[in-house]
Amino acid sequence: METKPQRRAMGTLALVSLLAALPTAANASALSPAPSPALTVAAPPSRLENTAWVVERLGDRPPLGGTSLTLRFENGRVAGSDGCNRYGAPVTLRGSNLQVSPRGLSTKMACPPAVMRQAEIFQMALRNSRGFRVGGERLRLLATDGRPLLVLVPQSQQLVGREWRVAGFNNGRQALVSPILGTALSLRFLNGGQLAGSAGCNRFTAPVRLEGSRLSIGTPVATRKRCAGPGVMEQEQQFLAALPTAVSLRFEAETLELRRADGAIALSLRRLPAP
Repeated sequence: METKPQRRAMGTLALVSLLAALPTAANASALSPAPSPALTVAAPPSRLENTAWVVERLGDRPPLGGTSLTLRFENGRVAGSDGCNRYGAPVTLRGSNLQVSPRGLSTKMACPPAVMRQAEIFQMALRNSRGFRVGGERLRLLATDGRPLLVLVPQSQQLVGREWRVAGFNNGRQALVSPILGTALSLRFLNGGQLAGSAGCNRFTAPVRLEGSRLSIGTPVATRKRCAGPGVMEQEQQFLAALPTAVSLRFEAETLELRRADGAIALSLRRLPAP
């Protein structure tokens, strides 16, 4: 039978353990994921760190049409999109146990009511997850009773052979801007280390080297047609200048970000449906 001093000691120990799990500089190592031998996806990683996923089912339902819910494990954190806003939070992984800190951050963009409600359900599922299981190329985040709260599939990493439409580009003045209305900027990764696409007026090509999530783009070569319309030729110059500044890439559902060495976005692209 426990005495009162024993109960106090156990309560103190539990509090110390809870504080130790919080994301402070003194215990940052507690957020480092432990290896998980349960992973069985294709090219299986030994842990969830540096893996990316897209939600297939939220509880027992698929996401709303036109929305993508994503989850990435990186540097002891989870991050992604809840279908409306970007989010990020510390995560603790120990064996097959998982817990996302409630001390997360999120952007504050407003979306239609149904999308906002879905985002709330997704965030609640993340916070309530206490374990995970990977099998059959699916990641399942589990409640305390083992019930799957989220079912996710691996993020597609396909680059070659798909066309990407430019949603935004860095104009060289520390701003990510959208293409001028009525113009279409695009690119395609080709076999043999080449990029090709449209700069809004002229066609272009450029050499590219890919090494995992790192890339190096050479100087683009474009045709020399002149196009009418305010700002079209200036936009083309800014877009072509942004390409060689990209040094890394990141997939996010149907979008692709090319980032500069300083972490700023050089290009934001959206995958076009396959013909």
